[in-house]
Amino acid sequence: MSQWKPILGAGFEAEAFDTYCQSLSWVQWRPSFVALHNTATPDLKMRPNGFTAQHMQNLVGYYRDKCKWRAGPHLFVDDHLIWVFTPLTTTGRHSPSWNASAIGVEMLGNYDHDRFDRGRGLSVRRNAVSAIASLSAVLGLDPATLRLHKEDPETTHDCPGSRVSKAAVVAEVRAALKKRYDADHDPGDPLPA
Repeated sequence: MSQWKPILGAGFEAEAFDTYCQSLSWVQWRPSFVALHNTATPDLKMRPNGFTAQHMQNLVGYYRDKCKWRAGPHLFVDDHLIWVFTPLTTTGRHSPSWNASAIGVEMLGNYDHDRFDRGRGLSVRRNAVSAIASLSAVLGLDPATLRLHKEDPETTHDCPGSRVSKAAVVAEVRAALKKRYDADHDPGDPLPA
């Protein structure tokens, strides 16, 4: 087994996550898009208070010891926080075809069953959109480059779930970028230093 990449394991509210992203230096690795996932298990009922630092450590055991991977997804997003798992400036593991080119964002929930348009699912959605907007701004990514895990040709399941509309998420990321930054900012351009 190759060496495990230590996790950050820190949870951020949306504004603090944006500040954190702006503080990073993207020298070692620069992703070209975001791949969106859902955890499926656990779903929202299994994590009634979202993730904790202990859950992040449990995920280390799962990815490192059970899956024998050297890293996991970059982010775990719940209805309260955006958790950085694998450091954003290095490759992670989340989607067979895209590990070397995409940031993997896992949303807490099973969006074949959990609602994505209200309640806790809507809060997860809002945090995910905010996180993707922050990453798009810092990396100069066009939100239209977003891919759903199920679009990976080597994936066989409907992730992030049938209730997640890619077009709606892309539109919400664009709106978040426009609201957060001046209307003159082109989402394809990185933020000025």
